[in-house]
Amino acid sequence: ASTLHTGIGGRHYYLARELTKLGHKVYLIASSYTHLLHHPPKFKDSVKIESIEGFHFVWINMPKYKDARSKQRVLNWFLFTWRLLRLPKMINDNPDVILASSPAPFLFIGAKYLSNFYKSTLVFEVRDLWPLTLTEIGGYSPKHPFIYFMQLVEDSAYKYSDIVLSNHQNAFKYMVTRGMNIDKFFWIPNGFDKDELFKVERLSTSTEKLLPKNKFIVGYLGTLGAVNALDDFIESAEFLKNESEIALVLVGEGKRKEFLQKKAVKLNLKNVYFIDRIPKLQTQAMLTYFDVCFVGTLKSKLYDFGIASMKIPEYMASERPIIHSTSSLSSVVSKANAGIIVPSNSPQEIAEAIIKLKNMSILERNKMGQNGRKYALENYDYEKIAKRLSDVL
Repeated sequence: ASTLHTGIGGRHYYLARELTKLGHKVYLIASSYTHLLHHPPKFKDSVKIESIEGFHFVWINMPKYKDARSKQRVLNWFLFTWRLLRLPKMINDNPDVILASSPAPFLFIGAKYLSNFYKSTLVFEVRDLWPLTLTEIGGYSPKHPFIYFMQLVEDSAYKYSDIVLSNHQNAFKYMVTRGMNIDKFFWIPNGFDKDELFKVERLSTSTEKLLPKNKFIVGYLGTLGAVNALDDFIESAEFLKNESEIALVLVGEGKRKEFLQKKAVKLNLKNVYFIDRIPKLQTQAMLTYFDVCFVGTLKSKLYDFGIASMKIPEYMASERPIIHSTSSLSSVVSKANAGIIVPSNSPQEIAEAIIKLKNMSILERNKMGQNGRKYALENYDYEKIAKRLSDVL
């Protein structure tokens, strides 16, 4: 979790803010360092509490680490859990509800201790199905001792939590196989901040200059990671070499960025552009330069349980048609009639979808974009999502 200053804000920042508006007193407790923070807070005390937008942001001081695969990151999972146990000495309020949010499930141990201490309702929120993601996509064996231990903790969380939440709509289908009572489950999706649609910052002049001119732009904005199927997106550009009016733009940072850049050079792709990460409040400004937005997932049965991409609500809010490359049968892009669905691992079909959208009339593309925006405002506005969460609690 982060503030708008330290990172991108994101799910918990917006939920905390909106729950506060509904009259709840909220403490958002997070690590002072993760690899996803752009500007980690710096302080010497073990805990720093600051008031932001009416709620309390509680930073727990944690060691830095190099990257997502660092051993220190794994140690931090356990250290964070241990340091949670100090909170009763630092926070005077007795919480009615404690919500512990994964992916790494170990913080459930600390949250369970606190819920017993305070006699509070305990909520376990699953944003990524770990360890299933690590075995399905990461290639780890379910029999690996660490994965096995993680599975034990996850199973305990399903058993001993009062409520289980997930941003994956069909996650309950997996959770019941791990012993969860289905009556505990509630879907609380990712969303977007409606206010940010009207607080758009202009792109910097230097960023604007990097965008291709007089092109039909198909863009991706977000983390350049392995799970985002960007290899397929890059490879689709090979099938578009003769389409001189089309350009592919990738905006962001991530572990795969250098690999993807080298791949574009190796394939001699002149129609692919890379732009560095932009501030959160410039997201919608960037999306206005895109004619079409791309989002992808790897081919995996993991996505049968739903797709919780934060990009899709933002893309929909921008009124841009979307190409969604996925093996999931439950894409909201299809449900909202907001774009074109193609199978995962299919660069040629991505290219064909791009050409199809380019050849459509502006009115047809605008209609898809309007469908997406309408669906997003009805289902993914954090104000409404927070109300849903409040009702559940």
